[in-house]
Amino acid sequence: MSTVEHGRARLAGQLTALGVRRGGVLMVHASLRAVGAVDGGADTVAAALRDALGPAGTLVVPAFTPENSDTSAHYHARVRGLDDEQRAAVRAAMPPFDPATTPAPSMGRLSETVRRTAGAVRSTHPQTSFAALGPLADHVATGHHPDCHLGEDSPLARLHGLGAQILLLGTGFASCTAFHLAEYRVPSPPRRTYRCVVRDGGGRRWWEYEDVALDDSDFTALGADFERSGHGTAVRTGPVGSATGRLFGFPAAVAFASQWLPAHRGREPA
Repeated sequence: MSTVEHGRARLAGQLTALGVRRGGVLMVHASLRAVGAVDGGADTVAAALRDALGPAGTLVVPAFTPENSDTSAHYHARVRGLDDEQRAAVRAAMPPFDPATTPAPSMGRLSETVRRTAGAVRSTHPQTSFAALGPLADHVATGHHPDCHLGEDSPLARLHGLGAQILLLGTGFASCTAFHLAEYRVPSPPRRTYRCVVRDGGGRRWWEYEDVALDDSDFTALGADFERSGHGTAVRTGPVGSATGRLFGFPAAVAFASQWLPAHRGREPA
């Protein structure tokens, strides 16, 4: 059986048919494995997304870096079974975050392609940065406070204000970062301590800060209820390459999650 390769024009046409707004702002979470064989790989998928958005549109992707933190799930998985000396060696080898050069390997090939594209702007949070391409890239990425992962002083709040769309391209709602903005908007969200390596002059140092305790463990259930709800016309689905694309409005997703989370998560006593 021959493998069908998807081309740029076909992908762009499918994205337009799905409802990607020309001249709009689009945040994408993508699994290129799900999209299938593409002539030109991640570069072609990024180009097709920009074609669908048009020259006035802005493309945004997560460029998170859990690799330079010892409080991340990524770190705990990496050091599981290691002794204290081995853990210390892992921590000592973590490079400090540099928005210009630090890769985001856990975010996938599309995110890395967008991040490395000429003209891309990256926000400066050392753990949860975003990369953006297009006329509104500076507006989206600038002013990301280092002690605010995904709240009001992050690109997510800018995307909400712009009425952005979200595309889950071959991925599920578990990767929908927009839901995290809702975690900041519920009354008295729980908080926790985070720690990561940052640049200090020509060297490195550990930086510790407090922020909202992020939890995506129930995002699949939250997304399923959102998709069924029809809230704000909810979710449009359609083929993009070999993948299923889910397209929906950023404000609608946050509004639904802001009601769903308090109703479904147990609250700790004050």
